[in-house]
Amino acid sequence: MTDLRPADPEGAIEPDPARWRILAVTLVIGFMALLDVTIVNVALPSIREGLGASSAGVQWIVSGYALTFGLTLVAGGRLGDTHGRRRMMLIGLTGFIASSAAVGLSPNEGTVIAARLLQGVAAGLLTPQNSGLIQQLFSGPERGRAFGLFGLTVSVSAATGPILGGLIIAALGEDYGWRAIFLVNVPIGLVALVFVARLVPGPPAPEDGGGAQLDLPGAVLLGAGVLCVLLPLVAVMSGPSPVLVLLLGAPLMLVAFNRWERRVVARGSAPLLDVALLGQAPGYASGIAVGTLYFTGFTGVFLVLSVHLQEALGLSPLATGLLLTPFAVGSAVTATSAGRWVSRIGRQVTVLGLVVVLVGLAAVAVAVPGRDGTDLWPLLVLPLLLAGLGGGAVVSPNFTLTLADVPPRMGGAAGGALQTGQRIGSALGAALMMAAYQVTISQTGDTAAGLRAALGTALLMIVAALVLAVRDLRLDTGRELPQR
Repeated sequence: MTDLRPADPEGAIEPDPARWRILAVTLVIGFMALLDVTIVNVALPSIREGLGASSAGVQWIVSGYALTFGLTLVAGGRLGDTHGRRRMMLIGLTGFIASSAAVGLSPNEGTVIAARLLQGVAAGLLTPQNSGLIQQLFSGPERGRAFGLFGLTVSVSAATGPILGGLIIAALGEDYGWRAIFLVNVPIGLVALVFVARLVPGPPAPEDGGGAQLDLPGAVLLGAGVLCVLLPLVAVMSGPSPVLVLLLGAPLMLVAFNRWERRVVARGSAPLLDVALLGQAPGYASGIAVGTLYFTGFTGVFLVLSVHLQEALGLSPLATGLLLTPFAVGSAVTATSAGRWVSRIGRQVTVLGLVVVLVGLAAVAVAVPGRDGTDLWPLLVLPLLLAGLGGGAVVSPNFTLTLADVPPRMGGAAGGALQTGQRIGSALGAALMMAAYQVTISQTGDTAAGLRAALGTALLMIVAALVLAVRDLRLDTGRELPQR
């Protein structure tokens, strides 16, 4: 039976007595940053009407955030590893508050897009500190429970975005509601700043990697590789684009990054991300792949359903959000429990969760297309609840298993790489599913056929994630988390 104990010794230092309070504060911040990925979906008609925004501009408002978010995750995580998570959280949260205010107060489309890009950068500095702090503060079964709460935050933030956005727009109206979606981050963020300054640990000691300089060439190479993937995915949402040629550069940049990082390690310097983890840490590479494919499959579902329910069926933002809420409810039920189960049965939790997600989304694909709004409640709510129950058992166990062998000194960067895969998956899923939806409608004139095509694309991605998870399970059926 394989021991997944991290390379750094566990249990040698008395755990921080404030660790659960620290986790609570960071999860609130993480929820706020991740919520802004999906909350904007139900606000798209309001933003288009209020600003007179073009279709391309609206797409950049949605996807520009995901683009810069994904670009900064690994570098943000590494900066937290070396310069302290408290410092990076204070910097990132200050930027997030300022950029959120700028979005909410923007007078035109261009200003909103610019502020959203900056908001994504700030979120990329903030989010990897969550996984880094869990690696730093928790071990054994406690780490599984902590990642369970983090997985709950990831799943619920994605799924509750539409309902929260719909509630705010319903309460304040179309003109001011979409602005309030962003402005609400300001008071929450200001309160969180106080708690971060008081609770989150300071910089690590030099012997733990503290004070190391950021591997700037590595950050540039990785950033270029991620940009070559994400920018075409964002651009293609607005139609055919010459930017697609950048996809050819992604493998070149990532190969160059791999070679550079190995050279940095060989000369005894601190890498941006120790790529040896891909081979030395069991489950790390496959965990990133499973997470990327899962997010490709499930994230785009909410965008397509939001567009279909509002534009094809004429539902309000609030009704749309309520219809999509059962996924969040299901995720909330299973995410924390899955964090405990994974310490006993390992990858089996993820496999079972993916199977349940697959069944739930397949039921949506069969039952929902072609129905009008009055028939949707039982047909959409129950399958989405089932899919949510499965989704809660995917995200947190996958985090736990993927990072189980990663030493805490590299926890932020490694967690950032995992979340970069998730952001790429989210962007890829949105592009693929909206393309399937819109192309099918343009060819058939049938919105129901478009929805079937989009959901079918999502199912293929979930099946691919399931195949990889089963493969990982067969390679190492005896994996367990370290016990304290």
